[in-house]
This record gives sequence, C-alpha cells and structure tokens, in this order.
Amino acid sequence: MIVRRFLRHRGGASAVEFGLLAPVFFAALLGALELGVMFWTKLGLQHAAERAARCASVNRTVCGNETAIKTYAASQVFGLTVPVSAFAIAQPACGLQVNASHQFRFITGNFGLPSLQLQASACFPK
Repeated sequence: MIVRRFLRHRGGASAVEFGLLAPVFFAALLGALELGVMFWTKLGLQHAAERAARCASVNRTVCGNETAIKTYAASQVFGLTVPVSAFAIAQPACGLQVNASHQFRFITGNFGLPSLQLQASACFPK
C-alpha cells in the first residue's frame, strides 16, 4: 500500500527532470561558448596574418625585416597573447606570405583531452 502511494506521488518530478536534462543543456552551452572562442581566435590569427603581409609589402619603415614583420603580426592579434614564434614568413609567387600557427586549448584540455592547432595564412603582392 505504501509503495503504491509512493509511485503515484508526482511531487518532485520537475526536480528529477531538471537533474536529467541539466548536464546535457550545460554541456551544449559550454560547447557553443568554446566554439565561439575558437572561431574568434582563428579570426584574430587571420587578421594578424593579413595585416602583417600588407605591412611587409607596403610599409617598409615599420616592417623592414623578418623580425619586425613577426613582431607587428603578434601585436595585431585581437586580444590574444600570441608569441612571435607563432608566425612564419615566406616569399611564394603571390608575393610576401605570412603564416600563423597557434595551439588552441579547449576547457576540456584541462582533463587531458587534446588541443587543436589553428592555422592562418595571408599573401600580399609586392
């Protein structure tokens, strides 16, 4: 009799539903935020590569040598601290090319999961 009355009782059903669905909701929310930060980082690298390639081809006073180009590129990344060593300079047929490579760590990287290598490249004619 007590068991039957317990099974019919509906109090707390919302709390149980929330307990089952909340982890899925918060995981999806965190995943969307992480993807947004990853794309923002990729955009910042692309912007820096484009600005540095243009500077190297147009403005020789600021970007006169390879070290100056890399330093300029590192200063052009949106709100990120990217080392100068993340940038490489090449001179293919298109002109002067700046390549950027940055290791992006997801929040799940704190639990031993792998990170992602983001790449950006821009070429500007001389």
